[in-house]
Amino acid sequence: MGPPVPMNRAANETTIDIIGGYYQQDGTHGAVEGGRGTQQLTDVSPAIILNIPLDTVSRLSVNVGADFYSSASTDRIDFALSTPSARDVRTHGDFGYSREHKYQGIVWGVGAGVSKEYDYLSGNVTGSFAKTSRDGNRQLGLAGQVFFDQVTLITPAELRTAIIRGKNAYGTDTRQTYNLTATYSQVLSKRLQVAISTELVAQNGLLSTPFHRVYFRDNPDPNPAPPPNGDFSTRVATAARIETLPRSRFKYPVSLRLNYYATDVVQVRAFYRFYNDNFGITAHTAELELPVKVTPFFVLYPFYRYHIQTAARYFAPFQQHSVADEYYSSDYDLSAFSAHKTGLGLRYSPVYGLTRFRVPGQDAQGRPRVMRLRSLDLRYAHYQQSTDLVANIVSFDLGFAL
Repeated sequence: MGPPVPMNRAANETTIDIIGGYYQQDGTHGAVEGGRGTQQLTDVSPAIILNIPLDTVSRLSVNVGADFYSSASTDRIDFALSTPSARDVRTHGDFGYSREHKYQGIVWGVGAGVSKEYDYLSGNVTGSFAKTSRDGNRQLGLAGQVFFDQVTLITPAELRTAIIRGKNAYGTDTRQTYNLTATYSQVLSKRLQVAISTELVAQNGLLSTPFHRVYFRDNPDPNPAPPPNGDFSTRVATAARIETLPRSRFKYPVSLRLNYYATDVVQVRAFYRFYNDNFGITAHTAELELPVKVTPFFVLYPFYRYHIQTAARYFAPFQQHSVADEYYSSDYDLSAFSAHKTGLGLRYSPVYGLTRFRVPGQDAQGRPRVMRLRSLDLRYAHYQQSTDLVANIVSFDLGFAL
């Protein structure tokens, strides 16, 4: 939950956003097989976001949804296709309360949430504060969030020390994540707005993934595992070990955002982020979005995002680690790579909405309640990484008001 913003003039409206997306990726550096296997993944992610006014100064927010995903890479945990790890569902819910002190220009909020999937349970608590200047041109926002995670230690089939019967036999470990975000935004002119922010992150506990294999160039232990799908040409002669990473991590990103209204028709949105952490990763991300107002109610916004990063000191490709290493991973998320993301979005939001219809009940004046579909957003993006990972993302947002 980011810093809250002041209530708008439609503070008496309940808003409902039905959002969803389809994500599909493929690649050849899956961490489950030591950095050389499939990365095929699909994910469908519907959600509903409610913003409910309790009175003229306070609001309740609710965000509930699910991710239905299918992963060919995690299917290789047991070296057998169509195992339970191939498909999973993540359900999540976040709930928040915010209150505005209008004459002081202050909005504060609190919240909590939970997320659950087969091998993972997470809870979080949040708090936020924002102070806006009297002229509305400057705002300072602060937000904090703490996650408490419990992870089931599912290991690759050949590395299990006993016959596993049921999820509870694997054992568990924990992780805590602490986020602190500070954002300062200012209107510099009628056309230019700027915001600078930093998000300090500290993590403690299990930071490695227990079913990620790592293969070594000098491991003397033979591989006890049968080859996947009976293909002996893919067999690795020496045994794998479980990915091992330090149990603490600190991240230090700083970002700058500019919004420039070039004309009444074209807007320029620019974003830059510098990232550094104690794993040894340094990254730069730049994004440019150009919303074009085709009509007063119809906007097209092409966008481009570029990312480049160095490798973590604990990363090495397939069979490049030594057994003498204290920490090791072949997860290409920790590798050095560059990535390009391009796409196009559209937003249609007529002043009176796209359509309206009656819903059960009456308003405060005893009139029939009417809900309107106020906006429609569609977005497509293509993502390509220098490691040969390729992904396509389609998302939508149907905005309703009651």
